[in-house]
Amino acid sequence: MSVIVALMLVALLGFGAIAVDVGMLYAERAQLRNGADAAALAIAQKCAKNASDPDYCATTSPLASTLANGNANDGLSNIKSVALDKTNRTVAVTVGSQEAGHTPNQVSLFFARVMGLNTTEVNAPSTVVWGSPEKGPTVFPITVSICQVRGQTDIMQLLRLHGTGANPGCFYGPSGAAVEGGFGGLQQDPNSCGALVDIATAEGNGDTGNNAPPHCEDTLNSWAADMNAGKDVIILLPIFNKVTGTGTNAVFGLTTFAAFKVAGWKVGSTGLPYTFHNRFPEVPAALECREPCRGIIGTFVKYVSLAKGYTLGEVKPDGATVVGFPASPPP
Repeated sequence: MSVIVALMLVALLGFGAIAVDVGMLYAERAQLRNGADAAALAIAQKCAKNASDPDYCATTSPLASTLANGNANDGLSNIKSVALDKTNRTVAVTVGSQEAGHTPNQVSLFFARVMGLNTTEVNAPSTVVWGSPEKGPTVFPITVSICQVRGQTDIMQLLRLHGTGANPGCFYGPSGAAVEGGFGGLQQDPNSCGALVDIATAEGNGDTGNNAPPHCEDTLNSWAADMNAGKDVIILLPIFNKVTGTGTNAVFGLTTFAAFKVAGWKVGSTGLPYTFHNRFPEVPAALECREPCRGIIGTFVKYVSLAKGYTLGEVKPDGATVVGFPASPPP
């Protein structure tokens, strides 16, 4: 029995090493990753505000060690490296373990010592990018003013694109249009309902009249079908904070994007798919969108991180600045 117990003890210690030591390593790595993420985000935020900041937008930024240690249960971490690329607007931080009496980045083990493994290296990297959004797809070719979108998730609203006397004092002219001769439409992609928003290119605002955008019938019909089936229709709306030019020469200044839960719309004269749930009783009477109104009715959900799905470029002082983890470019 002693021989059997001795032999089995080796196996039991091996399973103990897997259960205890590996679990501890995963927990340690999670803490290190949190610290690396926090440090990289903080440095990127400082660089986004001022890339010439010698103290915080630097590889020696005190934020790195402070935030890395703050995310460790024992308050101890080791900043293994900080790689800052101001040209491409990225910062990469790697954080390792730091135990008293041990080499940096090494974690002492318990059961694995029986097998001759006393310590192992544990570290976690994180990369963050910053910049102003330049390109990104929008499924429907319209844009609305930042002062139209009330950031309250419990209030239904009408985002009016056109209508006499609409949205006074909200980047709108006497005719109720966002720009003289234009109704907040974006230049569409060829044979497509959507548009690629590119603020680096001075594109016109598209159709200046009150006709429905072409190639959007399938999109609008699918929205109506989903809503009739009780499904939510949430779209990403480009939001502008300034506009220059008139008619097809109008250029909108992109400042952010908003997720918007659609309840109805009127983007053409009459009938499906260009009008849907645009008047009482489908929507409150105060939000009815009747002639000559053009607009979308719904509820604000949230402002959306542009770091996901949108190409970032040089920081624009008068536009939105995004700090976040890199994402694959949109298809």
